[in-house]
Amino acid sequence: MRGAGPPLRRVSDWIRALEGTTAGHDLALALALLAAVLHALFGALQKGKHDPWISRAAIDGCYGLIAAPFALFLVPWPEPHMWLIFAGAVVIHAVYKYLQAMTYSRGAYTVVYPVVRGTGPLFAVLGAMVVFDERFTFGQWVGLATLLAGIFGLAVYNLRYVVVARDTLVQALFYAVATGAFVALYTTYDAYGIRATYDPFTFLAWFFMFDGVFMPLVMRRQLAALAWHEVGPLLKRGLLGAFVAFFSFGSILMATRLDKVGEAAVLRETSTVFAALIGWLVLKERVTRVQLGLMALIAAGAVIVEVMG
Repeated sequence: MRGAGPPLRRVSDWIRALEGTTAGHDLALALALLAAVLHALFGALQKGKHDPWISRAAIDGCYGLIAAPFALFLVPWPEPHMWLIFAGAVVIHAVYKYLQAMTYSRGAYTVVYPVVRGTGPLFAVLGAMVVFDERFTFGQWVGLATLLAGIFGLAVYNLRYVVVARDTLVQALFYAVATGAFVALYTTYDAYGIRATYDPFTFLAWFFMFDGVFMPLVMRRQLAALAWHEVGPLLKRGLLGAFVAFFSFGSILMATRLDKVGEAAVLRETSTVFAALIGWLVLKERVTRVQLGLMALIAAGAVIVEVMG
């Protein structure tokens, strides 16, 4: 079995030393918030001017190719029991990405994103209770309820007043709820996976390499049919999305290894706030005062969960 290179080995040793400590909790908090910002950016990249299916294929292909040399030559090989875990992760993420692409192709970003992120933390907290025997305090449940009230309030407001893609909005919301359920499933499952291997970078590198195959394979004909002038911009989007995915997904997984899965999942859902800002400032989607107030409620809920933990 190979060892990781010296820099990666030092980081891995440092992460393992922080597990279960106060410093590890603080680092997990910072990583979960970083994941929130980057996840919102990642969603916006997929929702941009390119078809979301093709955008996702470009992003996945890029991060799979970038991860391959790390997996094959730099990190330790996975332990034998990890192969089955990787297989499960690839299947779960494939279904999640299918549902996500269906969601983004049918609804406005500021409408469907809150629904996706709203269903995720509730199921993730329940999953962490079953799988990792985690327990929220009463104050944390109040915070979670506050956060969910803001997220679903945002969804109801958008459903009532938004005029973008009204004809497909009901379908989009259905897919958004299903996507949120798979967000919770992969959050819990991947937290189990990264804890099941000695070196966390082993899970990250091999997961990204395996996960980078599915969408390019599914979209191979559409990618091959692209005009030359479309390849350059799509490749740039793919490379940018790849690095955002590394830090976004890597951050939340490290947070779940260092501290409680449920708390990390809830804090990540402040991504709804950042998504609304991106939708407003970058995608030019209108954000009202009511929406801003609901986003403040989301942020308040996340703060309560952290303070009452």
